[in-house]
Amino acid sequence: MAHDLFVSYSQPDREAAFALVERMEARGMSVWIAPRDISPAADWAAEIIDAITSARLMVLVFSGSSNESGQVRREVERAVHKQLPILPFRIEDVLPSKSLEYFLSAQHWMDAFPPPLEPHIDRLCDYLDTALGGYATHHPPAEHRSSRDAAPPADIAHPARGVDAAQLRLLEVELAKRIGPVAGHLVRRAAQGCGDLDALARRLAPEIDGEPERRVFLEACWRIGKGK
Repeated sequence: MAHDLFVSYSQPDREAAFALVERMEARGMSVWIAPRDISPAADWAAEIIDAITSARLMVLVFSGSSNESGQVRREVERAVHKQLPILPFRIEDVLPSKSLEYFLSAQHWMDAFPPPLEPHIDRLCDYLDTALGGYATHHPPAEHRSSRDAAPPADIAHPARGVDAAQLRLLEVELAKRIGPVAGHLVRRAAQGCGDLDALARRLAPEIDGEPERRVFLEACWRIGKGK
């Protein structure tokens, strides 16, 4: 059965995950979460794969625990394989391990700290209301967009003056190729009060190790600015 959201989490984060599901469902979203939605005597792995396949978006409750979870990594891997958009909801200030970084380096992240958790859940639900509604309007339910095509929530992207949201997203992708998922946080921080795209790129370039890679990054940013 099709549903809006698949929630991926590790067992130590069960309380946060189910608090999130409760709020989502109160907003009218259909949510699949294990073990609640696994049928008795069913094949656990098959049910999870079917649920990922029939979802429209995965919300990953990301923490130090999920960072080390083999089950979470497998769920994320299957979501990427199915071209299912993933929104990491980071409840702890940690960066992904290399095994997860490979799959999440170009994703948009939403931070859920400092506590309390509830305002962050409300903010996530506000975004999902918009994202799922826009997705349903423009795309048939049986199809999935890449997470790179999903519009980020308003508090995630803060374009610099003269830099539109599409350029900012492309710049983030280029930086993420070189430094991983922390790129999104650095781009958002650098964009506040920065000037044009060239100034923003030069402000971010020192985050990259090695002069050759910094030059490649700046050249990519120049092409973004020229629309190439």
